[in-house]
Amino acid sequence: MNGRKLGCLAALAMLSLTATTALANTPKYIFFFVGDGMASSQIQAAEAYLTTKNGGSATEASDLLKSENRLNMSKFPVLGMQTTYDAHALMTDSASAGTAFACGIKTKSGVIGMNDIATVSYKSIAQLADEQGKRVGVISSVSLDHATPAAFYASVPNRGYMNTIATQMVEAEYDFYGGGGLVSPTGASRNGDTANNIWDLLEENGYTVLKDRKSILALKDNPKSKVVCINPYLQDSSAMPYAIDRPETNLSLAEMTEVAIDSLLTRKKGGKHRGWSHQDKGFFLMVEGGKIDWACHANDAMATIGDTLDFDDAVGVALDFYRKHPHETLIVVTGDHETGGMTIGHATTGYTGYYDRLLDQKSSFTAFSLNEWSDFKASHENPVCSGDNTLESSSEMLGLMKSVFGLEYADLNAYQKEKLEDAFDKSLCGTNNNNADENRLLYGGYEPIIVTITHILNERASIGWTSYSHTGVPVPVFAIGQGAQRFAGFYDNTDIAKQMAKSMGIWQPLPIKKANESL
Repeated sequence: MNGRKLGCLAALAMLSLTATTALANTPKYIFFFVGDGMASSQIQAAEAYLTTKNGGSATEASDLLKSENRLNMSKFPVLGMQTTYDAHALMTDSASAGTAFACGIKTKSGVIGMNDIATVSYKSIAQLADEQGKRVGVISSVSLDHATPAAFYASVPNRGYMNTIATQMVEAEYDFYGGGGLVSPTGASRNGDTANNIWDLLEENGYTVLKDRKSILALKDNPKSKVVCINPYLQDSSAMPYAIDRPETNLSLAEMTEVAIDSLLTRKKGGKHRGWSHQDKGFFLMVEGGKIDWACHANDAMATIGDTLDFDDAVGVALDFYRKHPHETLIVVTGDHETGGMTIGHATTGYTGYYDRLLDQKSSFTAFSLNEWSDFKASHENPVCSGDNTLESSSEMLGLMKSVFGLEYADLNAYQKEKLEDAFDKSLCGTNNNNADENRLLYGGYEPIIVTITHILNERASIGWTSYSHTGVPVPVFAIGQGAQRFAGFYDNTDIAKQMAKSMGIWQPLPIKKANESL
């Protein structure tokens, strides 16, 4: 045998060995967690609160560093940082950020699964996992047709086409969808949207829709082939309630993750392009903590912290699974962007934190608005606005501030009382002493008295806010398991999809056009 043939054989052997090694290092079970609106500040605030709740001090490093006071994600062995800007903006939205994670391409805000001029559609890593024969699940605490979950199964030029997105959710034929509901399941949400009956489509495509705690939990022992699990109580915009408001009839994000794992783990693959159902290829599960973002938009620190902890509990469920399958599992946790410009520290508190001042908040800004504030306004249809002491003279409103938010009016300084008075006048009477620009800065689009209560409560705890929108700061990435080292370093958000694909043994460069797209 000549030298050339020997060289070729050696090269082939090396390629075969490389392929075999790559296959052996490919995780069978992949978890991708997205804390919408979550960056370093949200994580640190949650840990400081947890430390305080557990009886420690948020000003003592020895307490903050205790294992029980740290989040699951922040204890992962691999840490990275990702830039979040999209194709044309330093501050991304969830559609373009979700597309970066799912498809490995930059696009513009509002576009899902397509390029920035909405002419080409791309496959998501969830779809690629599905084509490999993996079972696929998508969970979100907001509606299942919202931007982040949609990025893993849909391609639309406008994230507002909620009926079109839900239609593509059905057509994706993934194995498990769970969390919130659907925004426009029986008609178009706006011009340009489809008007399909999604419930009918789900039934026609073999899906079972479950909407109560008992039947959803029953899937842990008796999994179904295709299922949509919607929590019984949806608080706003077809989303799960904030964790701080969750009724006992609902599942937490962690419980929904448990159901998804048990269902995906024990059920055989079936359906389209799945001739390999006799062989277990594992699963891909995306879990979004979507209402972290909504709480940050409204500048409600306790709602933010509660949902960050709820999200991290779901990460803990995946971590428990990893401990049972350490050589077959990859878990990646990150946020799509930061929301609210949340800061740890405030001008009025210097270098000291007072997280104990958050402990008495009983509900989110949304629950307060839907319940106590709604009842208060209904009983004050013809308010008497006395100028400088409308709030101070309302013992009922002062009592609500104390009972729901733990905010004692007598403990506030003159400036804080003035801000509350202006906000109360604006909310109750429709006018105050501020001009329009001042009101826009102080309240954004939120109920003036409620957002001012959370602002003052947060400031007193040493938490500040700079925005009602997204910000452009880099966001941490945490990873553990098979292939976790790929996620160390400083990189772009599109690199997460690319590294995820490589972890799955997909070496074709991302983005990958969908089959109906021209090459």
